[in-house]
Amino acid sequence: MQSFDNPAELVSRLRDAGCVFAEQEAFLLISGAGGEAALEEMVARRLAGQPLEQVLGWAAFGGLRVGLRPGVFVPRQRTEFLAAQAVRLLAGRSTALVVELCCGSGAVAMAVSAGVPGCRIYAVDVHPEAVACARANLPQATVLQGDLFPALPGELAGRIDVVLANAPYVPTPALATLPREARNYEPAVTLDGGRNGLDLLKRIISHAPQWLAPGGKLLLECSEGQAAAVGGLLVSAGLSPQILRNEETDATVAVGSAPAGKSKGIG
Repeated sequence: MQSFDNPAELVSRLRDAGCVFAEQEAFLLISGAGGEAALEEMVARRLAGQPLEQVLGWAAFGGLRVGLRPGVFVPRQRTEFLAAQAVRLLAGRSTALVVELCCGSGAVAMAVSAGVPGCRIYAVDVHPEAVACARANLPQATVLQGDLFPALPGELAGRIDVVLANAPYVPTPALATLPREARNYEPAVTLDGGRNGLDLLKRIISHAPQWLAPGGKLLLECSEGQAAAVGGLLVSAGLSPQILRNEETDATVAVGSAPAGKSKGIG
C-alpha cells in the first residue's frame, strides 16, 4: 500500500475501520511515520483497534504533547478540566506543593506545571509502565511507584496544597460497554472503579485530610452521576465539597477543601 503517495486510500481504510476522524488520523500517521514500512506498521496497529495516541507515541493534552507508551492510560480531553481547576486555584502560587495520584502518563501534572511555573510536584502510580512514562514526561517532578498516599514521603503530611486524581471510576459492570480501544489496549485496572465506580475515590478521600495543608484542596474527576455520592464522601471526611461541571466536555470535578485551621497530620 502506497499510503504516502495516496493519502485518500489511507483515509478510506481508516474510515472503513470505524475511525470517525479518518482524515485527521491519516495526516497524523503519515506525519509520524519515518517511511512506508513504518507507516504500514502503524496503520496495522490502528486498524486492529490500538488507540491512535499509543500508535503515535503521544497525546495532545491541554496544549501540550504528552509522551505515551503501550499499556499506559490515554489522557482524555475531559480531564483537561481537572488540570484547569488546579491551575485556577494555584494561580500565582509558585511555591505550591502539588500531588497527582493515579498519574498515568503524568498529563495532568504536566499541565499544572506549565500553568503554575515553579510549583513542586509529586506524581504517584502503582504501575511501572506508567511510572516510567511519567518520569520521561516530568523530568522536574518526583515520580514515585506505589499505591496512593503511602508512596509519598511522610514529611509531606499536612503540607500538600493540592491533591489531584483522575482515579479509575468506571463501574465494573460498565467495563464491557467501553470502546474497543479502551477494553483491549488499556489495562482494566486503570479503568475499573469497582461495583459502583467509587472504590479508589473512597480510599483517596478517606486519607486526604491527613495529607492536605490547612485550606488545601482535593480535586477528583468523577462522572456526573457519581457527583452526589462523592460530595457525601467528602463531607464525611471533614472536607467542604464543591462540584464543578463542564458540559462541553462532559467533565465533572469534585473539590474537597480542608479546614483553614490546624492540619490533622498523619496519625
